[in-house]
Amino acid sequence: MEIQNELKAKDRLDLGFRDLLPLLIWISVGILTWLFMHGADHYLQMTPEALGKYYDQRWFLVAHITAGGGALVTGLVQFWPKLRQYSMKLHRYIGYVYLLAILVSSLSALVLASTTAYMVNWAYAFTLQVWASVWISSSFIAWYTAVKKQFKLHKEWMIRSYLVTVAFLISGYAYKIPYVQQLGSFEAVTVPLFWMGWALPLYTYEIVRSSFVKKRR
Repeated sequence: MEIQNELKAKDRLDLGFRDLLPLLIWISVGILTWLFMHGADHYLQMTPEALGKYYDQRWFLVAHITAGGGALVTGLVQFWPKLRQYSMKLHRYIGYVYLLAILVSSLSALVLASTTAYMVNWAYAFTLQVWASVWISSSFIAWYTAVKKQFKLHKEWMIRSYLVTVAFLISGYAYKIPYVQQLGSFEAVTVPLFWMGWALPLYTYEIVRSSFVKKRR
């Protein structure tokens, strides 16, 4: 009976006080993602007037925005330790959804970066191409290390993958700051913001990770 009770206890996802912060962070990211995507609602009209230069690539645009939002929401919950303790199978399924969302969104981004982005300028298009390529490659390595059961490396690469994912929110909301918009034209301001959005978080993470490795030694 005691063994059965222990097994039943493991089958329950009991939430405690320590789960409050991860839950609030996940909810916050969900709200920020919804607000960010809500700003693109006018694209759903699917008219040349609403879509402008994106009209010919409208389905890639919709796929990029929708799947990108899904990656932002599903990726964060993967770092919740209690989910892995509760069910590795569920953790794995959500991980596949996250990777599928990234695959759809990043490939759509590459199409847009290789077509409509050149209507802005070369630097804008090249920046988006590099960004999408880093997104795909870091996510693929995260998946590959999990397949090889290198779970420490898998966690590290999942963090890198998600930092590149969150970069969409970082650069997007940074550009909405009135002071930032006054710094120059759209193409002049957004290009450095795109680089900052993913490069700075990755650089910061590597500094933090390296400091922990030194302490362990």
